Amino acid sequence: MPRRRRDSVAFTVVVTALVLLGAVVMAVVIAFSGAPGSLVVAALLAALPVGPLVGCFMWLDRYEPEPRSLLVGGLLWGAFVATAAALIFQGIGIAGGASDEASLAFLAPVTEEATKGAFLVLLLWWRRHELDGILDGIVYAGMVGIGFAFTENILYLAAAYNGTDGLGPGGTEALTGTFILRCLLSPFAHPLFTAFIGIGVGLAVTSRNAAARFLAPVGGYVLAVMAHSLWNSSTLGGPGNFFVVYGTLMLPAFIALIAFALYRRGSEKGMMAAALEDASRRGLIPATDIPWLVDLRARRRARLYARQAGGPQAERAMREYQSAAIELAYLHHRYLRGTAPHDFAQRGQEHVVTLNAVRPYISFPGQVVPTR
Repeated sequence: MPRRRRDSVAFTVVVTALVLLGAVVMAVVIAFSGAPGSLVVAALLAALPVGPLVGCFMWLDRYEPEPRSLLVGGLLWGAFVATAAALIFQGIGIAGGASDEASLAFLAPVTEEATKGAFLVLLLWWRRHELDGILDGIVYAGMVGIGFAFTENILYLAAAYNGTDGLGPGGTEALTGTFILRCLLSPFAHPLFTAFIGIGVGLAVTSRNAAARFLAPVGGYVLAVMAHSLWNSSTLGGPGNFFVVYGTLMLPAFIALIAFALYRRGSEKGMMAAALEDASRRGLIPATDIPWLVDLRARRRARLYARQAGGPQAERAMREYQSAAIELAYLHHRYLRGTAPHDFAQRGQEHVVTLNAVRPYISFPGQVVPTR
């Protein structure tokens, strides 16, 4: 079995097993966290920010879409594996004598960012070929953070409603306050923290320096822990302190991350064009196809044209061609930078074979429609 296939199987088996185990643990935890009615309400409220957040990260991922199975895997890892493991580690720390303040300000950030970041480490170890840079790291980190926040919010919302959070008698008013704070004002918190790890992993993939490939994810983890600790610590000083930290640090950091991600996304088009132009000079792809591959609107127009000219089958062929060309572009970009994976020649040949097999059966707007 080729190494890439073995790595993929190992990743799938490990992640699936841990997700199932984590789901069992969290099902038990949630079941003992409150009455069934409050848990249903908490789950529904916790789910409200999930769709918009996922949509934002999927939008960022449009130039070179990651496999849906891996994105879903990131969500499930965050929702079950990271939450369950973090609870276990924090329980050990509290049993060892850690105070509530120390747990909130130090233990929780350290354990939660480690358990969330573990998914990115597994990707880097076994599915490295799926990571093409910083933007991919941010997208996967975001998915893990969204999943983690969803499950954590269920616990917080149920505790607020049942009055078991130690902050009051509970009820609708407490539930509403917790919902506003966690689901409306700060649904981005966990994706933001873990995005630092994602950036570190993205830098590791694209770095030529061996030390940087190790230090970048570690540095990202440290920044994630620091941001998470600052966020948690702000709640210890009362509402006034929290909103000061929220307005002066966390919200600006989130806006800065958005700006950085948009900048990286905007640079994807130029990177793809340069890589495919070089690939075209090497005879790997027709130069006339490049404009239809590097622009998102042109891609959509090409798929629509294919469907109108040849029906669903032609559209599927166009999607397959575009997908192979996009993967070739990112792989060739890494080759030109000197950071290509060890199996880049084999992978590149696979993409070229797909392109050559499909190309006779597709045409772009303005080109002659092929006959079969």
